Amino acid sequence: MTDSHPAERRVPRIGFRASIVTLFVAAVLIVGLTLVWLSFSRVSVITRSAATTFIDKVAQLGADRIDAKFRNVRDGLEILAGLPPIQSAEIEDNARLYALMASMLRNNPQIFNLYVGYEDGSFLEMDVIDRASPAFRASLGVDSDAAFRLVIISRTGAASSPVTVYLSENLIQVAETAGPSTYDPRQRPWYVEAFRDDKTLLTGPYVFYASGQPGYTLRTPLKEGRRGVVAADLLLDRLQAMLGEQKLGDSGLAFLFNASDRIVAHPEMSRLMEEIPERGDALPGIGAVKLPGLAQAIDTWRKGGIAQQFFADPAGLTYVAAFQGVETAGNANIKLAVIASLDEFFADIIRERWRLFSVTLGFVLGMLPLAFGVGSMMARSLSNLARQTDEIQHFQLAERPRLRSAIHEIDELGRSVFAMRTVIRNFASFVPRPIVRQLVESGTSLQLGGTRREVTALFTDVADFTAKTEKADPSEVMIFTSRYFAAMSETVMSHHGTIDKFIGDAVMAFWNAPDDDPDHAVHACEAVLACVKCNSELNERFRADGWPAYGTRFGLHAGDAVVGNVGSADRMNYTALGATINLAARLEGLNKNYGTTVLVSAAVKERVEGRFSFRSVDEIRPKGFAEAVRIFELRGEQDQASDLAFCERWEILYAAIRQDQPTAALVGITDFLARYPGDGVALYHAGRLRAELQGPRLAAPAGAIK
Repeated sequence: MTDSHPAERRVPRIGFRASIVTLFVAAVLIVGLTLVWLSFSRVSVITRSAATTFIDKVAQLGADRIDAKFRNVRDGLEILAGLPPIQSAEIEDNARLYALMASMLRNNPQIFNLYVGYEDGSFLEMDVIDRASPAFRASLGVDSDAAFRLVIISRTGAASSPVTVYLSENLIQVAETAGPSTYDPRQRPWYVEAFRDDKTLLTGPYVFYASGQPGYTLRTPLKEGRRGVVAADLLLDRLQAMLGEQKLGDSGLAFLFNASDRIVAHPEMSRLMEEIPERGDALPGIGAVKLPGLAQAIDTWRKGGIAQQFFADPAGLTYVAAFQGVETAGNANIKLAVIASLDEFFADIIRERWRLFSVTLGFVLGMLPLAFGVGSMMARSLSNLARQTDEIQHFQLAERPRLRSAIHEIDELGRSVFAMRTVIRNFASFVPRPIVRQLVESGTSLQLGGTRREVTALFTDVADFTAKTEKADPSEVMIFTSRYFAAMSETVMSHHGTIDKFIGDAVMAFWNAPDDDPDHAVHACEAVLACVKCNSELNERFRADGWPAYGTRFGLHAGDAVVGNVGSADRMNYTALGATINLAARLEGLNKNYGTTVLVSAAVKERVEGRFSFRSVDEIRPKGFAEAVRIFELRGEQDQASDLAFCERWEILYAAIRQDQPTAALVGITDFLARYPGDGVALYHAGRLRAELQGPRLAAPAGAIK
């Protein structure tokens, strides 16, 4: 390796700024001189290449924006499907549910309505009346104050008659009429196809019966509770404005079409629909665009051709088209077509190419100062981006403002680096930060498998969590419990711990993985004591907010465990497995028996001897262990004199308990309780000894001295 260094030092290198400026100037010279030399046909090839690149980028961005709209609707449906009233079909007189549906509709302007159908025929639908055509409101015959239409069909239990309710923008009822008595959601395509193909988000396209406008139904089956389907109708005329923004030049066009060569969205969709005589549920064909070569270009692309096609109309005008798929459409197979006139788009180049030949040399000379300035600007931006990517590679994820540039590609690169930093920082909230650091620095991917190594495992649990929260508002339970988890996890991680998972109200963590930590047992004990203090301070704030305190119990054990990624190739979890982990969980639960807060095993005590104060609690034989395990209560740091006196007094008494002298031990415990009333461990042993003295000796229960 030492021999290679001199060779590496001899490799010529130039500065980043100098290289960018040199390349920029060289590019200007080469392009300028080449333009002088190139023939008309060569200029045409360059023109086509530039048009192909540009229109492909436009098509990609347009498809991404449409995907984003579909994803927003999908996320809203998943939230709606997770609501308890939806899962239990509590759809009658449920003002809170109606308010939530109205809020979701307001936040998703592309959605016409939201609805849910059930296996017994029950149905709930909320429409935004003015998102359909004016003819739709006219057909309803309702007052102008009506903003929402609510259709309720309940066939659960003592079924009531279907009803249609009209609500104002503030959800005040303004009218009520009889609902559709013959409507059965189970017969509709969106309901049937949701169970037939649950991997596809969309049903359609088709012309909606209620509004007479084309669109798709986005649906998903309920995963919990009653069997049913939640859905939303997306009126595709809402895409007209967005498709209009994708237009290139005066004659450019962007539209959506499906596998049947039917147009499903177009900037002038209403006009195209009106031109179809007696259309029924039909959508206009590709021929409605009136570009004769377009259908052949699409056919060539579908047969394996490139996504950018050129074609000419009878008048001799040349068009360039790009096609992109809409990913979230699934089996609906929607494609985006972006078309522009090549002659119009590059008209100035075509008209001025003779003039361009004569002025190219002067242009090259005049561009040299500008090239230096632009090159310097690019160098500064790219140097900044290189520094930021290097920081990300070394897991320095501090918040930084997004780099912006007048140059589109550099601006996009700045956006990508900013997004990458955010994604990695968010990813580290779900995966242990050391694992994310290793992945970023090494460039490797996650793989299933693990290794055996010594760890210190921690389990925590909130005492009587269910009793404290079962009657509370679920949103408040989530808020206060999240505050609790944040405080506990931050304390653990600040002491070199790795948060494995949150299990209900419990926390599982461990030390010495994935990073080596020679003092893992010490750090674990320090973390637990810090958690006890943090928990006490947090409970004071909880009480001030009118929320019950979260009394937390802790269990610590050190030993060998298998640590690594378990699960499947699609979804895995970095965790620790083995008897060591099971015993830590068992110790946490034993706190309830002994009235303690922190129980640790002898293995932990041996590894931190002299650093903390402990007192003996008991000797247990947990399942899966051949020998008995001594357990101790972690009291605090070694330098606390009051705890040392307490522990010394207890150890003398515990020695008498271990000598199997119940009468003498009980007398000692009585004296101990007189000095330390309410001590849980002493009370536990006092009760056990009294039971022994009052009756025949029985085999000690699990968790007792053997």
